[in-house]
Amino acid sequence: MDGTGREKPTLLEWVLDVVKGAGASAAEVMLAEGEALAAGVRLGNVEKLKSSSESRLGLRVFSGQASASASTAEFGRAELAKFAAETVALAKVTGADPWSGLPEPGLHPQHPMELDLVDREHGLVAAERALEMARRAEKAALDADARIKNSEGAEFESSRATVWFANSQGFFGEYSTTSYGLSVAPIADSGEGMQQGYWYTAGRKFEKLQEPEAVGIKAAHRALRRLGARKIDTCRAPVVFDPETAASLLRTLAAAASGPALYKGASYLVGRLGEQVAGPAVNVIDDPTMVSGLGSRPFDGEGVAVRRKYLVEKGKLETYLLDSYSARKLKLQTTGNAARSLGSAPDVSPFNLCLEPGRYDPEQIIRSVGRGLLVTEMIGFGINLATGDYSRGASGVWIEGGELAYPVHEITIAGNLKDMLLAIEMVGNDLEWRSSTACPTVKIGEVTIGGN
Repeated sequence: MDGTGREKPTLLEWVLDVVKGAGASAAEVMLAEGEALAAGVRLGNVEKLKSSSESRLGLRVFSGQASASASTAEFGRAELAKFAAETVALAKVTGADPWSGLPEPGLHPQHPMELDLVDREHGLVAAERALEMARRAEKAALDADARIKNSEGAEFESSRATVWFANSQGFFGEYSTTSYGLSVAPIADSGEGMQQGYWYTAGRKFEKLQEPEAVGIKAAHRALRRLGARKIDTCRAPVVFDPETAASLLRTLAAAASGPALYKGASYLVGRLGEQVAGPAVNVIDDPTMVSGLGSRPFDGEGVAVRRKYLVEKGKLETYLLDSYSARKLKLQTTGNAARSLGSAPDVSPFNLCLEPGRYDPEQIIRSVGRGLLVTEMIGFGINLATGDYSRGASGVWIEGGELAYPVHEITIAGNLKDMLLAIEMVGNDLEWRSSTACPTVKIGEVTIGGN
């Protein structure tokens, strides 16, 4: 799994020779090997201990402008030869697509990029250590307050993987990764009702995770502040999204800016490059080159070189997110955002997506609100990307006179993304990476909050 030697490159070259011999006009092959361990506890007792490893090869072949994709876990040469020939045969009976094909050869990276994606010291964490981390987080949550009386458990996950990629244009690349994650979900009970909290930490490097005790205490706090939640009357008011819920706005924006949504006419951002789509304080970056980022990689799912780019700069839409196929359909150039599973054609995805932090402390943002809402949880997926219409269930904390007053639940945030993003007035300075999408606290000037 360390990618040394010529074994894997030679295998990929052999597969490419086989598909060429079977009549393919072009092809790409990807091989992924990985190991993972997941350990979970509930009330201190082991509830989950799962170890897995997998090696799989994916193939995309072209017969002119027709293509087919498939994957296999069989690595015997006879089995691989049969698999390759069958995939080519499938491509030959598939309808031609004028936008289908490999990316332009000049878009492949010329030199390997070192992104420090592997924790060579810790590798795959042993089961005993993983269980210890989970127990420490859960115990800290249970000990945080007498009202934390139960738990949905805590879980620690660890993985490492290597990807090798080659195509018939002569490109070959590889990279390895590790990742670690710890989460806990305590339950608070006031005697009149129960509320669950949740928190997590994740990253490429074990030593950079938050301490288990800090994760547990944060999860307990999030459960406790939901106790005694009330309903409120429908109103229009400022809404502050905490970092977790604000990140969901970024994901929605990226989905609307992705090639497939655009060429299908299913995005409100069609034809809006260069236009103001958000408030001037909004700078959204996709950076697959970020050192040790959870979404970082040296090339995308088609072997195209990746780069840091502004999706939105000072509120203006600067680029779309494209793979080669969607770029051709839109008469643009790929942005290196092809993402794929081994057995399917590429899709489009951001890699490390973030809203650049602003200059406001979260407390300053809260103090700026006379009457409004801090959103801490979003529920459901009521978003129409074609129109921008937005309606999602939510819960959070009501703000009165710039102070957090009381928890609220069973509410709806309703509006249109076009207006909501333009109405972003304040951006916090509390950006923290715990996933491949990160966002600081964000204040939107006024939104409809549906209640009683």
